[in-house]
This record gives sequence, C-alpha cells and structure tokens, in this order.
Amino acid sequence: MDLGTYERMLNMDLSRLNFSTSGKIFSSVLEKERQGRYLGRDVQMIPHVTGEVKLRLRELALASEADVVFVEIGGTAGDVENAYFIEAVREMSYEEGAANFCFVALTYIVEPQILGEQKSKPAQLNLKLLNAAGIHPNIIACRASGPVTRKVREKIALFANVPMDCVFSMHDCDSVYVISEMLRGAGIDAEVVKGLGLAEREDLEAEEIARAVWSDYIARFRAAEHSVTIGIIGKYTSVRDSYASIIQALEHAGTSLGAKVRLEWVDSTDLTDADAGEGLEGLDGIIVPGGFGFRGVDGKIACIKYARENGIPYLGLCYGMQIAVIEFARNVCGLKYANSTEIEPDCPEPVIDILPEQKKIEGLGGTMRLGGFDMVLTPGSAVSALFGSAERARLRFRHRYEVDPRYIDTLESNGLVFSGRSPDHPIMQVLELPGDVHPFFMATQAHPELTSRPLNPQPMFVGLVTAALRHSGVSVKSSPDPSCGARKHPNPAGKTTTQT
Repeated sequence: MDLGTYERMLNMDLSRLNFSTSGKIFSSVLEKERQGRYLGRDVQMIPHVTGEVKLRLRELALASEADVVFVEIGGTAGDVENAYFIEAVREMSYEEGAANFCFVALTYIVEPQILGEQKSKPAQLNLKLLNAAGIHPNIIACRASGPVTRKVREKIALFANVPMDCVFSMHDCDSVYVISEMLRGAGIDAEVVKGLGLAEREDLEAEEIARAVWSDYIARFRAAEHSVTIGIIGKYTSVRDSYASIIQALEHAGTSLGAKVRLEWVDSTDLTDADAGEGLEGLDGIIVPGGFGFRGVDGKIACIKYARENGIPYLGLCYGMQIAVIEFARNVCGLKYANSTEIEPDCPEPVIDILPEQKKIEGLGGTMRLGGFDMVLTPGSAVSALFGSAERARLRFRHRYEVDPRYIDTLESNGLVFSGRSPDHPIMQVLELPGDVHPFFMATQAHPELTSRPLNPQPMFVGLVTAALRHSGVSVKSSPDPSCGARKHPNPAGKTTTQT
C-alpha cells in the first residue's frame, strides 16, 4: 500500500527492485548458501542476512541511477520482524558515511479521548528503542489525529536530542496529497536538502513549476462543484484498506472532472435479486472490485444485473469482470448453469476457467498471470476512446481465471463486446456494452486502479465518474483530456498508451 502511495505522489512506475520482504531476503540467502557462495561458513543474521539487505539497496541505487534512495522500514522499533533491517541500515550509514544518510523516525502520538490531551510517553519509549538499536534520527515525524502541540514536540525533541525544527506534526488531512505542502511548511524539505548536501543540485525554477501544478490539483480537489455517489460492492467493506487504490483512483478522476466522489460501501454477502435495488438505491455508479472465493458472489451478480438492466454506470475490476460475464451468460445468453470453476469446480457451463496452458503449471503462485501486459483495443470502442483512440494499452494484471474461449461467440452474439484482448493469447481483457444499450458498462481483467495518478487519472475511472455525473443529472460534455493525460508508449507510430 505504501509503495502505491509513493508511485502516486512521485508519478513514477516502480519495479520489483523497489520492494523487499523477509521471504525474499531469506530465500536469496539460502540459495546462495546452497550454491556455496559463503564457502561453507555458518550462515548468520550478521553479516549474511544484513548483507543481503544492503546489497539490495545498493543494487537499486545502481539500477535506477538515483541521486537519493528513499527507504521505508515497516513495523515498529523493537519488532522481531524488522530488527535485521534496522541493523542493516545502521551498518550502511557507517559504511557510506553519516553525511550520506538522513534518518526519519515516524512515531505515534496518542490522544485518549477521556483525557482530552496528547501524550508523548509512548513515542518517547519508541524512540528509546530506536536509539538503543543504534539509529539516531535526524528528523522525527509525529503521527496524530490532530496537529501535534508545541509542548509535545518540545518534549520529544529534548528526549530524542533532535532540534525542535526537525520535529514536526504529520496529522490527519482531508487528502494524502496535501501532506507534501505540510512538509514544506514545516521546513522538512529544506532539512533533508541540507542534511544530505543537495543544495547545489536544486533546480528552483523546476521546483516552483512542479509545486504550482501540484497546488492546482489540491485547489481543484477542494473546490469541487459537483458530487456523485459510487458504491463499492464487496465482501471486505469493513476493511477500507482493502480498496485503498480504488479510493485514490476515484479521487483522481473526480478531481479531474471537478467532482467530489462520495463512497457507499455495500456488503454483497446477503444481497439477492429481490433486494439488490434497495441496496443500490441512491447510487450514481457502482464498482465490483477484485476478490477471491465464493462468498458474496450471488450478491455481486444481483447488483450487476440490476445495474445492467437499470442503466446504472458500472465498472468491474478483475473479479468484477468475471462476475459480469457470469451474470450476462445466465440472464442474457440463457446459460443458467454458467459459473466459474473457482466458485464451482465441476460446473457444467464454465464460462470462467483456467486456460489450458495455465493448467499445466504446478503450484498456486505459478498459475497466476501477474504483472504488466499489453492489450489490443477495438477501434471505435468505448475503452479505445477513453485511451485517446489508442490501438493498444498496457495495464497491470493479477488473476488466475479467464473467460473460457469456447463461450466467446455465444457471449458476443448476444450483445457483449470484448473490446480489449491479449495480442498473443485468447484472453479477453476488457468487456463493454454498446452505448446505445447502456450509458456505461465496462469491466476489465486488469487492475487499472494501480496505475492511476493525481495528475494522470486512469481513463476507465474517468469514464465511470463522467457517466455517474450524467446519471446524477450533471451535464458533462467530456473529460478535460480524452486520454486523461495517459503516458504514451514509446513506439514510432505513437498509437499505444501505457500505464504499467
């Protein structure tokens, strides 16, 4: 989740080099030991495991040719899980020199409601553990629900031996995207530049231009003229973090259209055809996001059917596309036993199944289609128009099941349009209903929410919010840019849009 936030804030596409886990570290160490890379020595946490962490950080710096590598170590000081990561960066700061390191400690300031005041003691104890591990922070970020008082920051500064100017409040805001200006206002950007000796590399003119563009986004976010309500239909609705990328993508799309997107969380577990209309009452559009398993599927099918028959704008993501195919097959094509083999392994009409070439792969993880893939867009289709009439687009995927090719002709002959396909395999990647049949009904096997950016909103989400605004009665001619600022794929014809 945090890596996604960095991608959105920096408008960058990151790679597998940018993310590491204990599993990756340990697997690499064990593989090297089996290969005899340690010359028969005992494998130890220090130097072998910590050395692997440092190696990965240096590999990233070389591969990216970065001037600065930003490293987040998850968890809390004192956790067993991250102790060797903390030790690794301590060693690295010694090896590279303190002048090349800037440590930022994020600590939590509690504010018990019954007391009505902020307490810094838990934060002090956390910082004590960090100091004991050999990490002496240059900057301390105080996480809190409200602005951290000067009194609390003074206590932390004194306890941690950090200047007051380097202890700042990082409290809750109306959008994560205003935090950059909060950091600037607290002078943290200047402290980082000063601490790492980057003053000579500053481009003040470029910085001001970038700041003006970012400030314009924040201004448009806060000055939204209209509002729409989008329903998220799922079974994890009690855990909002499950849909963090979708929430952000809707905010980006809404801001680009001058609209505030309100969210309604609809638990699909107990919904049926009889009460789907009641569950979707007042919604201007709905999204069925990705998921696994059979729980809540019938409720999702009921919601999709209601949206299709009543002209409610619909966007299906990954599992949401598979469920849309099942609903269409049952209620339009007359395949009353249509299902997915994930839900019903022995169903007689498996419109969703694992492709034959995937079935040959052993191991659950190996059968997953994961990463960035191209898709060919049908000229004149709605999805092609959203991508600026591009002939191809590139999106991120994470799924195992596909539309079974045996049923494609039946589905298409009954009016379903597969407008995005894999260029190399019989894999349907985008479906839609024609505009004369439905105002906006689209689903993709991809996860377009992962490629949305504040200054570059994802086209499918812009399409959904545009249709939702029209459904609510707001007159919307078109999005500000048909391609929604999508980055162009580097090819001579300039006809491919990519959002990897």
